Amino acid sequence: MQAISPPSPLKSLVSTRRRLARVSPNKLHVHCIYRSDPVHFPNGVGSNRADWQSSCAILASKVVSQEQSIDKSNGNSGDADHVAAVNGHKTSIDLSLVPLNKGSNDGNSDNNKPIKSLSITDLSPAPMHGSQLRVAYQGVPGAYSEAAAGKAYPNCEAIPCDQFEVAFQAVELWIADRAVLPAENSLGGSIHRNYDLLLRHRLHIVGEVQLPVHHCLLALPGVRKEYITRVISHPQALAQCELTLTKLGLHAAREAVDDTAGAAEYIASNNLRNTAAIASARAAELYGLQILADGIQDDSSNVTRFLMLAREPIIPRTDRPFKTSIVFAHEKGTSVLFKVLSAFAFRNINLTKIESRPHRSCPIRLVDDATVGTAKHFEYMFYVDFEASMAEVRAQNALAEVQEFTSFLRVLGSYPMDMTPWCPSRED
Repeated sequence: MQAISPPSPLKSLVSTRRRLARVSPNKLHVHCIYRSDPVHFPNGVGSNRADWQSSCAILASKVVSQEQSIDKSNGNSGDADHVAAVNGHKTSIDLSLVPLNKGSNDGNSDNNKPIKSLSITDLSPAPMHGSQLRVAYQGVPGAYSEAAAGKAYPNCEAIPCDQFEVAFQAVELWIADRAVLPAENSLGGSIHRNYDLLLRHRLHIVGEVQLPVHHCLLALPGVRKEYITRVISHPQALAQCELTLTKLGLHAAREAVDDTAGAAEYIASNNLRNTAAIASARAAELYGLQILADGIQDDSSNVTRFLMLAREPIIPRTDRPFKTSIVFAHEKGTSVLFKVLSAFAFRNINLTKIESRPHRSCPIRLVDDATVGTAKHFEYMFYVDFEASMAEVRAQNALAEVQEFTSFLRVLGSYPMDMTPWCPSRED
């Protein structure tokens, strides 16, 4: 396969297309059109943002909808679970991100209500350069995700969302300009839900930020540790503090909730004097709680990596360290996976992460054997992060080779690495 090299061969391969979002039952269509004025980006690929989107698209030219067959069999051709066909650009399928009416027949009137139409103010365009950014995050004020959003975009307007899915859609519907969502924790591992949503939605990774996690044990003012009979927090926070809680003599029941700051808010709003929360010091300040114990994580090397997401990709550069994230699938067993990874090894490209997730449209592959029977093998999608910019020829050539061995390939983003100095959240 002919290698892809910047910049001009990619410029004319994929035409710039307008994005179409269906937002109400009245068929109101909002066209989000990005500028394609010729602007020169030093150390970048192509001359404008459209060229870079074209670069992503051609590298993902073999991408097809991974869920189209399931939707057809279930009669849900317009479901929101479609996968973007060419790096987020609509092809022959209907990419409806927000269902117009997901009502059920169980008699629940709330489920039968159509989704509320967005107003003109909801669909206002993104702020111009220099204006305050609106950044969506999952949780309530005081969450670690809010702190990550502030680190990624200082002085931004942080928009809390009750679910990860809502944060994705807030950006797609122009309610927010960016989303900052957790991808992995140094102790708890990957946030699998967000990996699945990256594949389902059309957002691009434009950066990363790493945030040291500093847990505190919070309770209402005047409450003593010996009176605590229950500790609530996010499941990962509970797991990260288990040993320390035992050392503190807390043999209270553990109960999982949606997020850490939400646990603090719940205690404050319900005046629970027998319950403590694991959350940040900022959550204690916001909800009027006292800190019973500070820095209670079992390991001081507790860091969460967050991804910064936007509607459009950034122009890759070569003047600073970059990281690129891709997702791919193959159909011929583990030998193909070795060949795919070799494409990076031969070019001295360092892989920083590889994550496997079930292949939703084809989770099991059957292998017939007349003498033994039928073998069943699980099929996976593979997420890979590697240290190289898409502005580098070696990265483009590596993906061109990977494309020969895969049935599905999508570039999730090429973005600057977080190079800020890291300090442990507390001394051991």
